[in-house]
Amino acid sequence: MAEKILYAREPALDVAEFRRVLVDSGLGEIRPVDDADRLRAMLSGANLVLTARLDIESKPLVGVIRAVTDFSWVCYISDLAVSGSAQGLGIGKGLMDEARRQLGPAVAISLVSVPDAAGFYERIGMTRMADAFWFSRTR
Repeated sequence: MAEKILYAREPALDVAEFRRVLVDSGLGEIRPVDDADRLRAMLSGANLVLTARLDIESKPLVGVIRAVTDFSWVCYISDLAVSGSAQGLGIGKGLMDEARRQLGPAVAISLVSVPDAAGFYERIGMTRMADAFWFSRTR
């Protein structure tokens, strides 16, 4: 894959494209990919949606960040998904770099990693935090 990657803010990302990347990335196993209304609500509730698309005619989506931020103090990344065929090409790091660029140096970024991705976040320079807490969802 020698195509250029286009990073952009896409607040109106299509639900079907979002679903496809979640499934292709492996996150579909732990996201409600069979509930289009819930996926739509997840996208509309995010106030920062960043995408990575191949710079070819159809501009296929290969990566997405879905986040909630106040654009002043903190940003919580709810999803960072990269299609399996595009993993290992630097797209996840590119999306994180774009998030940092758009948020600026005064905004901290936090997230909860799936176990298999923890090494990625450490490699790109994120600090592992010990004092995180969680109420599990009941549905």
